[in-house]
Amino acid sequence: MKVLFLCAANSCRSILSEALFNHLAPAGMQAFSAGSQPKGEVNPLSLQALQRADIGTDGLFSKSSDVHAQLSPDFVITVCDKAAGEACPVFFGPAIKSHWGLVDPSEMDGSAEQIEAAFDHTLTTIRTRVQAFLALPFERLSPEQLKAELALIGTLGA
Repeated sequence: MKVLFLCAANSCRSILSEALFNHLAPAGMQAFSAGSQPKGEVNPLSLQALQRADIGTDGLFSKSSDVHAQLSPDFVITVCDKAAGEACPVFFGPAIKSHWGLVDPSEMDGSAEQIEAAFDHTLTTIRTRVQAFLALPFERLSPEQLKAELALIGTLGA
């Protein structure tokens, strides 16, 4: 099973989602991430948050969704949550699509400790959602039921 996390810059929320999913997922499940307008580098605070949580960061890099044109993911989950209501592109054919909007911790103002806490909170929210995703009885749910479950999961921790 392949899960693709999409966001605009692919430097923070989608990277955190990819890394955490792959950290928790059993064999046979893998996450990828990409951006519609990739920043070209992973936010260093994202890497630090992953390291604080003892989650590997090897192989993480900011990339365009074009890189995954041949991926054929089973699920595409957007994690954008722009204040201006900017929509992340959702494509990739028959994949089940969902939106798990997350506030971008890299746009937080405040002290270094407050910003670090924002990254940790985002990672905690992603962990809650990924654990709920991994607990789904995939073999017993129709695509419509899966879509409904994913929508509910996207509200957890918000």
